[in-house]
Order: sequence, then structure tokens, then C-alpha cells
Amino acid sequence: MSFENWLAFATASAILLAIPGPTVLLVISYALGHGRKPAAAIVAGVALGDLTAMTASMLGLGAILATSATLFTLLRWVGGAYLVYLGIKLWRAPVQGGAQPPDAPPVPLSRMFAHAYAVTALNPKSIVFFVAFVPQFLVASEPFWPQVLVLEVTFVLMAALGATLYGLLASSARGALRKPAVQRAVNRTGGGLLVGAGIMAAGWRKAA
Repeated sequence: MSFENWLAFATASAILLAIPGPTVLLVISYALGHGRKPAAAIVAGVALGDLTAMTASMLGLGAILATSATLFTLLRWVGGAYLVYLGIKLWRAPVQGGAQPPDAPPVPLSRMFAHAYAVTALNPKSIVFFVAFVPQFLVASEPFWPQVLVLEVTFVLMAALGATLYGLLASSARGALRKPAVQRAVNRTGGGLLVGAGIMAAGWRKAA
């Protein structure tokens, strides 16, 4: 793979990852509620989720989902329902006043990891997107899997870095969330966006 192809892929990936999606919203919600402590678990879940989605795409699962209405619909609804569930939980999260923004009730790191992994991996748009996106940067005359490995490692590392930066920015903003009204607005905005993302994911159709 040429450096030009890799650079084009990295640039396109950076633009994609900079756009807040369901994964970023989940990272921000955990950072606001729990600070920086669970960052490693959440970032690991994001990275493994992206790795799963890309690998599944390259192994042909993406092509199957793109052509099988039953499988595609099933995964679409599972992923969408999960996002809606997380959005409702965030919307209904309690708020408190005080000099410092309150921490959310303790959540096991394993559960945070599982949430981040599920939201990232169980997104049918991601799988189908990778099927259409990655091949554009592959060279047909060169070995397939070495190129895929380079692109997967690049994307996963960039996704992990992006999740880390979003989490750090959100956790740094916790100090400004002292008023219950502000906390409630943040919870309901994030929850509404997650619910909307879930509905969109559940209702999304592959392009004709």
C-alpha cells in the first residue's frame, strides 16, 4: 500500500470520527457522570467494537447484511433498540445541586466496557459503511490482508484517540455543571440524541 493511499484513508477516517455519533455520545455521557476514572474501559470498548465491525465487514459479514433483508433488519433493530434504551436511561438520570457536579451511581467497569463495545459494534451502518469505504483505498494488485491489517490498525487507533479526547473534554467540563437545570439539560440533550440515533439506526435502509 502506498503512503498516498494510507494518508487519504487516515484523512477520511479523521473526518468521519470527528463527527459525533452514538459512540461519542456514550463516551461523553459516561465522562460527565463518572469523570476520567472509567476512560480506559470505555476506550477499550470503542476500539474493540470498531475492530469487530471492520473485521466482520472484511470477512464478508457486511456483504451478507447488505443483501439479506432478514439479518440486516435484525441487527438494525437490536442496535437501534439498545441506543434508545441508553438514551432513556440518560434522560431519566437524577440531578442534584451542590458546589461540585455529583458523580453518577457507581457502574462496574465491565458494564461500561460492554456498553461502549455494543454501541460501536452493533451499528449496522458502520458495518455496511466499512464495506463501501475500505475497498476504495485497497490496491487490487497487492496482497489483500496485509493492506486490511494496516487500515484496521490505523482506524482503531484513531477511534481510540478520538474517544479519549472527547472523554477528557467532557470530564473537564464537569466543573461547570453545578446547577440542576444545567445537568438536566445535558442529560436530556444527550438522552434525546441517543434516542434519535437509535431510531435512525433502526429505520435506516441501505442505499439502492
